[in-house]
Amino acid sequence: MLALLSAYVLVLAVELPDKTMIATLVLTTRFRAWPVLVGVSLAFAVQSTIAVLFGRALTLLPESLVAAVVAALFGLGAVLLLREGFSTADESGEDAARQGVKPVTFLRSAATSFGVLFAAEWGDASQLATAGLSARYGHPLMVGAGSLLALITVAAVAVFIGHKVRGRLKPKLLQRIAGFAFAVFALLALVQAFA
Repeated sequence: MLALLSAYVLVLAVELPDKTMIATLVLTTRFRAWPVLVGVSLAFAVQSTIAVLFGRALTLLPESLVAAVVAALFGLGAVLLLREGFSTADESGEDAARQGVKPVTFLRSAATSFGVLFAAEWGDASQLATAGLSARYGHPLMVGAGSLLALITVAAVAVFIGHKVRGRLKPKLLQRIAGFAFAVFALLALVQAFA
């Protein structure tokens, strides 16, 4: 039980102010809340499993290599978000659901959410913490469960906030803010890669 509680508290503390919450929040402003929560929860389940099973190997990888890959992923995310946020199409600031355009399917929303969070979590502090705690306590199932519960808690908070602000904020503005946030994360990861 100590392994589960330790993992939950540590991962929750690491993830609350992290890119995971921002990415989930942005996804919820674009898609319906339920498919986003399902997609990100599945991504977290896979990432927690990977962290528990291969955590030792992940911690042996050169930190600079992991940071460089993370920087590239966030850089790509920043470019895509900023390009869409500054595009001239859809200047009204309304999303597809409010314009009467056919809404995105549950499966597509969940798959997109899964892909974004699955990619973003590689080399993340929570993944490394999960791997380290798994090695330390020798109870991988409890550590994995604690980590997964913490990640789902963070995602649920982000989905709740995103759902509440979705109708009040313009998606273009959120995409711009998220794009700049992703660019900052990419720069921080680059600094870590070359430090």
